[in-house]
Amino acid sequence: MSNKLVRETGLFGALVIGLGSIIGTGAYVSVGLSAEIAGSGIVFAILIAAATALMNGLSSAQLAAAHPVSGGTYEYGYQFLNPLSGRIAGILFVVAKSASAATAALAVAWYISLSISVPFWVVNFIAVGLLLMFTVLVLAGVRRTNWLNSLLVLVSLLGLVTFIAAGFSERDAQEIVVSVSSPLSLFHAAALMFVAFTGYGRIATMGEEIRAPRQNIPKAVIITLAFISAIYISVGLTILHMGGISSFEQSNFNIAHLIADPNWRWVVIIGGLVAMSSVVLNLILGVSRVILAMARRGDLPNRIAVLSTDNKSAPAATWLTFAVMSLIATLGGVKTAWTLSAFTVLIYYGITNIAALKVPPAQRFIPKWVSILGILGCFGLVLLAAIA
Repeated sequence: MSNKLVRETGLFGALVIGLGSIIGTGAYVSVGLSAEIAGSGIVFAILIAAATALMNGLSSAQLAAAHPVSGGTYEYGYQFLNPLSGRIAGILFVVAKSASAATAALAVAWYISLSISVPFWVVNFIAVGLLLMFTVLVLAGVRRTNWLNSLLVLVSLLGLVTFIAAGFSERDAQEIVVSVSSPLSLFHAAALMFVAFTGYGRIATMGEEIRAPRQNIPKAVIITLAFISAIYISVGLTILHMGGISSFEQSNFNIAHLIADPNWRWVVIIGGLVAMSSVVLNLILGVSRVILAMARRGDLPNRIAVLSTDNKSAPAATWLTFAVMSLIATLGGVKTAWTLSAFTVLIYYGITNIAALKVPPAQRFIPKWVSILGILGCFGLVLLAAIA
């Protein structure tokens, strides 16, 4: 029996995977955490994060086109650098993206707990239950997951478009004023925002399942990143248009509560819940593929690399993914989990850019300076955020 996953995901499916991995925690969680730090400079933080993500996205697309297998930078480290770089990248990815998934699950659980008035300590258990539910869905196979993913992305986008439209139609809205209180706080906020862009990495980690990977992976990464940058900037400008950071703070950094009309507010809330659920779904899928790659190389027990009988899912790798995410969701809160994700994923993409520099000239379609800027951006944000 073949030990390769079936290539059944086209360009549209890859776009849906990328968007589904980004939209939720980015617009509904990360913007709030970053605004708490950067204040009205949130738009600048988004732009810095977007520029860094663009360099990393191009490096990821370059690597995925040259070496289209499951595993992302874990595999690229082995292929273009050395085994140690690959192992470090694999560990960083599993930790970073498990923390992102835990953040999204905790955020959804928090919304649910407020709706049904349950004790705060129950939130962690609700989050684990959500992780379990989406793990079962992922085990149903990538094709079935993609259909659900498409629906989740559409509803998520509807919530954000509603927020932007309702926000700019508010009569009492204020003139947009963007300022920076502290350069270090700006870079700290940008580091937290950066995580919200990194869903394009799910496209690369699933390189083994995407049809015509040399064409579809770069296209999907670039289109996804351009689209989501426009969404985040629009959300940031809408927040400032609706009274700025002071109004946002009064809403507990919840974009839905900025909407005065209760009917439109519920559309945004539902969109947020669906968006964050979509993130959980996609991250379980992406992290399980890296764990699968690590098991194939022997960095994890070989039995974890066993596929289902139809070669459309990796049960052992997926259940291990669930265990790691559940542990983080049980022990941490939203802010702690997201901060853990931010620092580990920036180092991970630093390795990605270093690996991209090693791609042979015959296989290159981006200049080396793109990856050099990506390296400076990743490690620079880590350093500046740590100082802040």
